[in-house]
Amino acid sequence: MKKLAILSVFLMSACAGGPDVVYRPADQKMPQHIKRVAVRPFVNKTQQFGLEEKLTLKVIDEFLKNGEYGTVQESGAEGVVVGEITHYILTPIQYDVNLVPTVYKLNVLVHVRLLDRAANRYLWEEPAMQATKMYSAPTMPGGLTEESARAFLWEILAKDIVRRTVEGFGSVSSASQKKIPGERPEPAKAP
Repeated sequence: MKKLAILSVFLMSACAGGPDVVYRPADQKMPQHIKRVAVRPFVNKTQQFGLEEKLTLKVIDEFLKNGEYGTVQESGAEGVVVGEITHYILTPIQYDVNLVPTVYKLNVLVHVRLLDRAANRYLWEEPAMQATKMYSAPTMPGGLTEESARAFLWEILAKDIVRRTVEGFGSVSSASQKKIPGERPEPAKAP
């Protein structure tokens, strides 16, 4: 019995492969009937005003740059990108001697889905697509304003959304639900 256990351990380790073994899942493309995509205006669920318009315009612009799918109004599209800005967290992370913030961390999470209008169902969903930017205060050399840091994040998120829709359909790129700031899992209730 002991020999069988040792033999099974050796067999399992032999099947594990070496460091040169890389998992590459097969490409998953969107259904063929989706030729045009619309971007529904993002919903802003944060207390920051005006975030949704800039992100929506950036995503539309990124789809136009990509050019693989036509970007149209929702009534003429087979696929619709639907999204919500769920978290906007600006945190000072470094201070000067007078306790004035000199470095900030801006973290934005969005919940994005792709709706197949013909089947009236979501083809994919990213509940916590995340972009983070650490930047110096505008009073520091090379510093940014909060608006400039946001523009950087909109660029990252727009590219991720388009890549997720066009190239990486079926892949997962959301942040872990355990790492979402402010969200705590509810304790299990006794029966």
